[in-house]
Amino acid sequence: MTRNNGDRGKNGARNDDERRERLAAGLRRQFGTEATIRFLRALPAFRTENDIPDRFKELLDRLDGIERSVAASRLRR
Repeated sequence: MTRNNGDRGKNGARNDDERRERLAAGLRRQFGTEATIRFLRALPAFRTENDIPDRFKELLDRLDGIERSVAASRLRR
């Protein structure tokens, strides 16, 4: 009986890891949808100010490009 409990513990941990992976993948998929992105951009906390320095605008543009390329590579899988 002890042996089975140990095995179940390993399988339980593996199942927990798999559940976490599925949850993370689901959240990434939902937060990456165009509808969610449009919604978030409409919120004041996620809007960029028009008068931010050019350097920050460039960094934000680079970040947007990286996010788009990561999303595109996930779609290709």
